[in-house]
Amino acid sequence: MRAFLAVMLLAMPAIAQQDRPPTDAQARQQERMRQCNADARQNNLAGEARQRFMSACLAGRPTGN
Repeated sequence: MRAFLAVMLLAMPAIAQQDRPPTDAQARQQERMRQCNADARQNNLAGEARQRFMSACLAGRPTGN
């Protein structure tokens, strides 16, 4: 019984978060991540070049495209 209660207490925050939609800031960040990933894929970037591109893209800096 104690193990069950411990699992439920640990799982409650995760369960509660599933019901909330993302905030505006989270939605913008998710869209930025989606777009940066698509751009990196389109440019066939991999490894260190992809990391540099993603870092600049997510920060809103010019990416050289």
